[in-house]
Amino acid sequence: MPKHWRLNLIFFIFILSGAAIISRLIFIQFVKHDYYMAMAQGQQGDFQTLKGERGEVFFKEGKVLATNVKKDYLFVSPRKIEDKDKEETAKVLSQILNLDENSVLEKIKKNNLFEKIKRDLTKEEKEKILRENLAGVYFGEETARYYPQNNIASHLIGFLSRDGKGQYGIEGYFDGLLQGKEGVSKDGINSDLKIDKGADIFLTIDYNIQFMAEKLLEQAKDNFDIESGQIIVADPNSGKILALADFPNFDPNNYSDIDNFGIFQNSATQKLFEPGSIFKPITMAAALDQDKITSQTTYIDTGQVNIGKNIIYNYDQRAFGEQTMTNVLEKSINSGAVFAEKQLGHELFLDYLNRFEFFKPTGIDLQGEEFSENKEFKKGYEINFATASFGQGIEITPIQLVRAFSAIANGGKLVRPYVVEKILKESKVTETEPEISSEEIISKKTISQLTAMMVSVVKNGPYTRRAKIPGYYIAGKTGTAQVPEKGTYSANKTWQSFIGFAPAFDPKFLILVKLDNPETTSSEYSATPIFKEMAKYIIDYEQIPPDYEE
Repeated sequence: MPKHWRLNLIFFIFILSGAAIISRLIFIQFVKHDYYMAMAQGQQGDFQTLKGERGEVFFKEGKVLATNVKKDYLFVSPRKIEDKDKEETAKVLSQILNLDENSVLEKIKKNNLFEKIKRDLTKEEKEKILRENLAGVYFGEETARYYPQNNIASHLIGFLSRDGKGQYGIEGYFDGLLQGKEGVSKDGINSDLKIDKGADIFLTIDYNIQFMAEKLLEQAKDNFDIESGQIIVADPNSGKILALADFPNFDPNNYSDIDNFGIFQNSATQKLFEPGSIFKPITMAAALDQDKITSQTTYIDTGQVNIGKNIIYNYDQRAFGEQTMTNVLEKSINSGAVFAEKQLGHELFLDYLNRFEFFKPTGIDLQGEEFSENKEFKKGYEINFATASFGQGIEITPIQLVRAFSAIANGGKLVRPYVVEKILKESKVTETEPEISSEEIISKKTISQLTAMMVSVVKNGPYTRRAKIPGYYIAGKTGTAQVPEKGTYSANKTWQSFIGFAPAFDPKFLILVKLDNPETTSSEYSATPIFKEMAKYIIDYEQIPPDYEE
């Protein structure tokens, strides 16, 4: 036998097997190509990914804020349109649908079976296209997100993008919960496949209070030409947000029409500002709590305070002479706030700002909350502590301010603000439990003194009398702060605000009104009357009994 017969035999078998494999591949890929391709497409077409409906969102009393609707769309199958008919089809569709003809033609010329031409067809558009009887032109139905309240609470809800992702607000924060469960079904039959709807969400937001807040901001645009503004209404005892209005707003049904993406941000939780004089009660709370002052402690106001080379002036550079700490709040005297902070000391002042958690986010259940660590203020310069005592040089969000004043209103405990009352998922209800600190950050004695001082502000203050409501004790404070601009402060732009709670000695609600650059000299003429109108509406709406008879 040949010397290497075994190797030759193995080599022959290898060549023969390779030839057989190559022959089979040629048969499958060329001879039976169309058969196997059709079979593969048929098998793939047997299965469809199905998804449960997105959960709905409701106001406190059940009015729908976000839901789902079925909408028609138009698509074409380019392979089923004859080449000679493609230009005419594009022309007809573009005229009926008011679309660019070249863009439609570009889709029709593609070598595929599906090209979506337009979403959300009107009944009239559909009827016109049906009359044309165009080959390769079809209608489909899809589930779309719909916001029946249009602009109302738009910053709260956010919107659903074209790719089905929640953006901003509730839609963004709870996107995972709201999404329906996915599953794969054969031939689109869902008999053996359980696909659950996403969770339904019920808010703490009262539709009527929200509507009123947004109406007042629209009026502020007409009356004071504000650039923007916010109104927050909260229950200070629990942290529930009853209204969170932001102007200008938008229609989440048509979010793609907005060019300025900044409008989508919720200014109450995502934009920082310097609070100005509404911060003075915080300074007073700290000094009172450490027994460094009382409501009747006096000092001599000369109209200014010298801090090194810097001079701090009162509003309008006025000098008031001998004044009590209550007078300081009533007349909003900057030098008086500096005096109170000096009695307290910088270290304790910083400690109380930490107690009020001004350097932390509140944890509100909305997407993208911002906060500032205030690193510049914390550098510890004398001038920084002086200006921070009356709310300049320290930046916070409106929702942080609401949390801080809620502690003053409720007896000294921090609460986490929240906007979701309960979540319904697969027949199981999960209710939100208020998060309230176990310890008081300021004493009840301090709160009693400070509340009486803030009541006196509304009763006797020259800038706050417009907030009075007959029969009710209102605790409040105005603020007018300059806006930082290019390393200094604007000579013209201001933030004007009012914060208050009522009834003062048994608070049922707290309101913050913040207006961005209104055409008024101070909040006395802008934010204060808006606060009164909002508070009066809530008192009547909730039928809150009066504190005393006029």
